[in-house]
Amino acid sequence: MQTHYWLIAAGILIILALATYAWTLWRKVWQQDEARAKALEARNDRLSGDIRIIAQSLLDGQVPTIEGAIRIKVLLDNYQGERREGLDVTVFDLIYEQTAHIPTHQAWKDLSRAERKLHLRLMDTLERDHRPAVEAAARALSKGVN
Repeated sequence: MQTHYWLIAAGILIILALATYAWTLWRKVWQQDEARAKALEARNDRLSGDIRIIAQSLLDGQVPTIEGAIRIKVLLDNYQGERREGLDVTVFDLIYEQTAHIPTHQAWKDLSRAERKLHLRLMDTLERDHRPAVEAAARALSKGVN
């Protein structure tokens, strides 16, 4: 009978040790989730500020309309926070889609003059046709995303 009690006591100790270990692992998971949520919140705060700055720069004429629209669209794609109701930013998607084929950086420099002129004409047309919508959306975003 005495062996039987020792086995039960050993079983209880093993169960307690495993429960303690499981509790420790769950605490780590909860802490990681909390840290991940804080990092996402900080990231969204930074992106929200960047969106506000670029929107205001676009309105002030410090950044070209097309470039500002593309930059805002990319930042909005990365922003995962809450958005204000009624915030219409579809014009940024439209401009991005219409200009996605245009080369950038060194590829732009490598284009012939005629090719650059074609792309510039497209950008001028987009800016002329969508400037009021871009400015309205930028004005809304300059007050914040949420």
